[in-house]
Amino acid sequence: MKPTEIRELADEELKVKELELKDQLFKLKFQHTLGQLENAVKMKNVKKDIARIKTILLEKSKGKGTE
Repeated sequence: MKPTEIRELADEELKVKELELKDQLFKLKFQHTLGQLENAVKMKNVKKDIARIKTILLEKSKGKGTE
């Protein structure tokens, strides 16, 4: 997801999306451990999306997201 797409979501939607991505990351790690993951770049992208969501949630909580 792009930061502009993430910023358009409400706080509750961001929290739900973060939980979904964490679940997806868990499944990807499990597949990687078993040797079933064909594209390890997916894990990297999911981690970045989680970090983006956390950053934007932090910005919104500090009042910087409304600029």
